Amino acid sequence: MPHEKMDAQQVAAYVHLDLREVRKLASRGQMPARKVGERFIFTKAEVDRWVEREIHELDADRLERIERGVRAHHGMAAGELEVAALIPDGGVEVPLGARTCDAAIRRLVALGEACGCVYAPDDVIEDVRGREDLHSTAVAPGVALPHPPGPLPYDISESFVVCGLSPAGIPFGAPDGSLTHLFALVCCKEERTQLHVLARLARMVRHAPTRRQLLAAAGAEALRAILHDRERALIDDS
Repeated sequence: MPHEKMDAQQVAAYVHLDLREVRKLASRGQMPARKVGERFIFTKAEVDRWVEREIHELDADRLERIERGVRAHHGMAAGELEVAALIPDGGVEVPLGARTCDAAIRRLVALGEACGCVYAPDDVIEDVRGREDLHSTAVAPGVALPHPPGPLPYDISESFVVCGLSPAGIPFGAPDGSLTHLFALVCCKEERTQLHVLARLARMVRHAPTRRQLLAAAGAEALRAILHDRERALIDDS
């Protein structure tokens, strides 16, 4: 339910923040909320977008707690929604056929379209580009997770992730000005899916040994296998 209302205690459990911190962020206008009397009322979709904007600054422990909170809120088991399973056949390109930020977005969406996952590629490109204009989705050194600002219930046939690896690197707005090599485009049909997938992917690429393996992957199947193995390790540790 994208318009689901939540109180401060529910938000604290959902994103694993101290209740006092949630209230402080809301009172300072740093977390989207509406004050009704002495209470803050939150819209879940706005909380999701807030977390997505902040995700590049969250460490692995915080990401794990957010993922756990999202799963609990939606009644999902740790292995119920695997990121690796969302990558369709043909959904990984090594090397990625792009040299600029805009070309990378277009190529990733084209991969999704070629896999039969995208109905309206121009609309998806516009949404992903608009999200990137708000803040770069570069979440770890050399890695970006571009995505639209919310679920796409009509523009895609199913939730999916497509990946591309650029050995040369592409300027993608990383905070430190470094080039981005690995891209994972996340597009989801349902609001319960997107934050879970982004949090788990961010955890996977924040793991330095895994990130080094991914950036050095010799081909599409190798990259897919590395993602699968790292995700299984995270699920087994849950």
